Parts: sequence; structure tokens; C-alpha cells
Amino acid sequence: MELYLHIPFCVRKCAYCSFVSFPAAAEEKDAYVASLLREAELRQSEADGPVETVYIGGGTPSLLSPSQLRRLIAGLREYYEIRPDAELSMESNPGTLTAAFLDTAVSAGVNRLSLGMQAYQPEILQFLGRIHSFEEVSRSVSMARAAGLNNLNLDLIFGIPGQTLSDWDETLDAALSLSPDHLSAYGLIPEEGTPLQRRLENGEAVLPDPDLEREMYDLAIRKLRTAGLEQYEISNFARKGYECRHNIGYWTQVPYLGLGLAAASMRILEQQTGLGLTCLRTTNPSDLAAYQEMIRSGNLSAAVRETISPEESRFETMMLSLRMNRGVSESRFLALHGVSIDEVYGEKLEEMRKKGLMRHENGAWALTRKGMDIQNTVLVELM
Repeated sequence: MELYLHIPFCVRKCAYCSFVSFPAAAEEKDAYVASLLREAELRQSEADGPVETVYIGGGTPSLLSPSQLRRLIAGLREYYEIRPDAELSMESNPGTLTAAFLDTAVSAGVNRLSLGMQAYQPEILQFLGRIHSFEEVSRSVSMARAAGLNNLNLDLIFGIPGQTLSDWDETLDAALSLSPDHLSAYGLIPEEGTPLQRRLENGEAVLPDPDLEREMYDLAIRKLRTAGLEQYEISNFARKGYECRHNIGYWTQVPYLGLGLAAASMRILEQQTGLGLTCLRTTNPSDLAAYQEMIRSGNLSAAVRETISPEESRFETMMLSLRMNRGVSESRFLALHGVSIDEVYGEKLEEMRKKGLMRHENGAWALTRKGMDIQNTVLVELM
């Protein structure tokens, strides 16, 4: 199983961010860490075997103090069996990292760091509402390497209003100059209720033309491959052996337990031959007062509770696995659902193979490059 922890603290909310995040004082962070550890204790019975990966996301986890981070990870180890070789990832914001925090993180077992670089140009970072410069990204990378972190990801965004192909090329070059082991390149998606969405609605900003966005994506694939970062998922690239194990777990439906504000969990309710896979997905309250009251009362009533039927689970296998270049394994589909992929989707898959959207090789179905461009269309067909 996997563990996810949400740390909702930020210096300032970015213009495009829809995650639950806000500024907080030191005592508020202390109280939140205590609530997280109490939730971890209360939910021990939901653990489905040893923990293979831990992901501390946000928000900005690097706004915790070294002592708060140490206490948090030590508490997790007390309540859950975390494998010695577990991947323990943490998100951080350049400009908030210190050498003391990184030393604490490494000594506590953090072995993978994800930094939100997003762009190179100061004006684009300012448009996005970021609080850092590229120089701070570079300093953060140097500190992380000095602390002994040998698995480093940089997050980048393309398709930003005002961003040119030349800007994106410069951003990729700047990121590669820091020798990351992993790189995530996300097309900007305007989320409802964000300042970015309001600017777009008011005509204060305009998204790039879809053809330009495709050029940016193609450029990233070519340039990153040349630099030794192979694409293994629609938005993710890595040196061999540095693929994000936690995210691969999500895409292959490994059960996960989410702790903290708005954190989601997924566990298997029933898996029977011939009947398929039934899962339960729950989500914690996104309101801090409601979350803390839930912890105080010990009544772990999820804000959202959804049962995933065998039919829905089969579709989720397709939807999630097709994000990855390796696609959907026929043998794994059969093992999960007790029915062959051909029996459920064979006719549609073959139809899309003839259209050049799917490929079938080595016992797996995967999207072609053309299919990746219109993934949503493919998924609608499978539905």
C-alpha cells in the first residue's frame, strides 16, 4: 500500500492552484501535525500491508520546521510498517528550503525531492504567482545534493498565457542544466475558482493556441529524450530507475491511504474470481475546522465516500494505465478483474488500433503518440 500526507501550508497561493492551501503560524502547524499523527493512529486498521511508498505533498511541506518534519515521519513509522526500501518523496518550494531542513529530511528517511520550478523567466513566474526565482531553484538543488538527496524531480508548466516556444525551450534548458533525475512537464489547466481562471474569463489573459501547446509538448519529448530522460507517462520523464514509484502505484490501482485535509484514500473491498474488483474511495474534509473536529471526535466520517463497482474499476484500469507508455498489461488486467481485456474492450481496442490510436505489443495495449494527443476521445470510446 501507499501513504499520502497533505501539508496545506503556503507562503502565498499560486494563481493557478486549486489545492487546499493557506498561510499558517507556527502553532497552527504544530496543531496540524498533531492532528495528522492522531489520524494516522486512528486509521492503522485500514493499512493494507506494508507501506511501499510515502508522499508528503501540499501545499508546501518545506514550510514545516525541521522538528515538525522529524516528529511527523517518526510518528508514521510508529503506526505503519514502512519498508526499508520504501520511496519517501516530499514536495518543496524553492525559496523555502534550508540546509537544516534538508539534513533533517534525509536523516528521517526522505529519499526523493520534488521541486516546483515551473518556469525560468521572472515575468512568467510572477504571472503564475510563484514566490521564487530560477536562482533559488538552482540554490535549492545544490543544497539538496549536498544533503545527499540523489533522486530529484523538477516540475515544469507549459501552455502558460504569454509563454512562447522560445520561453519553453529556455525553461527546459535551464531545468536540464541542473541535472534532474526526473522531470514532470504539465500542460496548464485553468481550474475553476482560481485567479488564473478569472483572468481568462475577464480577457486579461489568453491561453496559447492549441497548436503551439502541442509544439511545446513535442519539444519537451525530444529534448528530454536526448538528455537521457525517457518519457514513461504522459507528463513524466525520468532517467532509468528514477520513475516515481508512488505515482505508478496510483496509475496501477495500488491501495493508498491519504492523511490530512482533503486527502483521498482507496482500498479494495472485494476481489473475487468472476465478480471483479470492488473498491472504496473516501476523501477527508477540506475545511480545517471540520477536519480537526473529525480527528478530535475520533469519528472518521469522510466528506466524500464512493463505492467503485467492478465495471467502474475496469474502466479506471484503462484510464489510469493508458497514461503510461507501457499501457495496460493483459495479464495484469485478467488478474485484477477476473476477465480478459479482450472480452471487455477487445472490439473497441482493435477499432482504435486500425485508426492508429492504439498499439498492441508484448502482451499490452498502449496509446500511440497520436492517441496520447486525444486521450480523452479514446477514453470516451472505451466508455
